[in-house]
Amino acid sequence: MPAVSHRGRGRRTINEINMVPFIDVMLVLLIIFMVTAPLITPSMIDLPSVGKASRQPDQIIQIVLGKNDSLEMKIKDKTTSLTLKDLASTVKSAQGARDSAAAANSAVVISADKNVKYESVVKVMDTLQRAGIQRVGLSVQLAN
Repeated sequence: MPAVSHRGRGRRTINEINMVPFIDVMLVLLIIFMVTAPLITPSMIDLPSVGKASRQPDQIIQIVLGKNDSLEMKIKDKTTSLTLKDLASTVKSAQGARDSAAAANSAVVISADKNVKYESVVKVMDTLQRAGIQRVGLSVQLAN
């Protein structure tokens, strides 16, 4: 109910908000947050780190994704042009799919131009992983 003023000619209501209850509630909330903040423990996230492989791969197969979504496979100094359909079979044959130990210890690294759409990189990675190729990674260039 608004307060009523008795000054002057007649009764007028005072159109002001009483701030005291609002301030009281805010101070109580501030005290509650100050007391509970030290009791909250920060959550820990276990992030993967580089270099935890038990041994280095015997063979590194590099898949290069060019600006116009062209695919090339590089094994040491040998470069072969590919299509997305032939990618999985070509990589498996390069790994030596008959010898499962050699295939398990060969890594496939995807290198893409920075102007290539991320969707194209994911398609290449998905194709390789659906074909059952175990070690698929992305190549990055470290900033100097």
